[in-house]
Amino acid sequence: MMKRAAPFIATAAALIAAPGFAQDAAVAATAPVPDKGDTTWMLISAILVMMMTLPGLALFYGGLVRAKNMLSVLMQVLAVFSMVAILWVAFGYSLAFTGAASAEDATALTPYIGGLTKMFLAGVTTGSNIEGFSAGVVIPELSFVVFQMAFACIAGALIVGATAERLKFSAILLFVVIWFVLAYLPMAHMVWWWGGPSAYDAPSGLLFGHGALDFAGGTVIHINAGVAGLVAAMVAGPRIGYRKELLAPHNLSLTLVGGCLLWIGWFGFNAGSNLEANGLTALAMVNTVVAAAAGVLAWSFGEWAFRGHPSLLGGISGAIAGLVGVTPAAGFVGPMGAIAIGLVAGLLCMWFVISMKPRMGIDDSLDVFGIHGIGGIVGAILTGVFAAPSLGGTGVFDYGANAVAEFSMGAQVWNQTLGVVIAILWSGIVSFVAIHIVKALIGLRVADNDERQGLDITTHGENAYN
Repeated sequence: MMKRAAPFIATAAALIAAPGFAQDAAVAATAPVPDKGDTTWMLISAILVMMMTLPGLALFYGGLVRAKNMLSVLMQVLAVFSMVAILWVAFGYSLAFTGAASAEDATALTPYIGGLTKMFLAGVTTGSNIEGFSAGVVIPELSFVVFQMAFACIAGALIVGATAERLKFSAILLFVVIWFVLAYLPMAHMVWWWGGPSAYDAPSGLLFGHGALDFAGGTVIHINAGVAGLVAAMVAGPRIGYRKELLAPHNLSLTLVGGCLLWIGWFGFNAGSNLEANGLTALAMVNTVVAAAAGVLAWSFGEWAFRGHPSLLGGISGAIAGLVGVTPAAGFVGPMGAIAIGLVAGLLCMWFVISMKPRMGIDDSLDVFGIHGIGGIVGAILTGVFAAPSLGGTGVFDYGANAVAEFSMGAQVWNQTLGVVIAILWSGIVSFVAIHIVKALIGLRVADNDERQGLDITTHGENAYN
């Protein structure tokens, strides 16, 4: 056996001794490889974020509608998740997360949208890696693809709550497709695309280049989806009986279960956005807990003061408001800053839902804008305040100097406000055009008799309860 192997051993030894082979081996030896702990954390985070949608968001929304529309909401969330997942691997990932590798390669569209070089995940293999936020740290690209897929899926599913109980199934699906292509993908690219630590000076997304901070999606997901939901609800018009009949949630127990699944899944959402497992990941997780807890207390005690009772619906709504508020800030602020953001988000979201929404007269069925839109705006702007190292924040890292940069609160708040304004305008315009396209092509609302009977039986031929 040794004699048969000897020629191969000799050949291998000669190849290793060759200068070219030695140079290639040295390059391979110095190239960073994914850490199994980081990879495992990213895959777990992706699963947690998927759980936020299925079943978390589905149950949260399902319990908030009337019993006759329970299954319609579940089906809309399920279908949107499935549809966006396919679109993501087809072209969404490429348009959101590709761009110029250097100034020489830059195109006019680079700040706003990526290209199609990774359409159908071309070139994305089990051996391809991407950089995280730490120099020399990489993760498998496929782990990043599935993690960001989960983000895109829940963003589209959030919109369902704004038009629940009255839109055609086909109408909500078509609207989400148009919004995903023209609003979500450009916002994800503008906010999150950059060259990584090794190419930090290459052209980046518009808002990333301006210095707007969004750790896990305050602008990309919450403001973006919240504004889309508000516009869709405004154009679609209110439910039959809105402000005339009692349109109360039919099962708040399910809403609590769904809300708690959202809370737990949010650990993947926020802490996973660090793209590795280290101390900053732990900070984001702590911030996620305390901001949500502060939101619960703020909404509950605020409602107690205004209405004379703290409700379960208010408590779990406050938790979601706190989670939304801390999303853009999770890795940039300290725990005390996260508590402050949770308190402010809980109070302002409660005020908007209880006081402002009735004055506006727009039937945002499940308060998508009131919680995700307002909470996202609050969190994005306050990130610019509490990211300050003097207030316990981590500041902004300067990859050129390889150190935390000097922090200017005024400048950072301006950058954050710019991101908020662009997100509102971009999503608002796209959503307004998209909902009118859908209205012209297939119509928006189910027939009045079908709405009165309930969408479960008239659209899906099923009943949630027998």
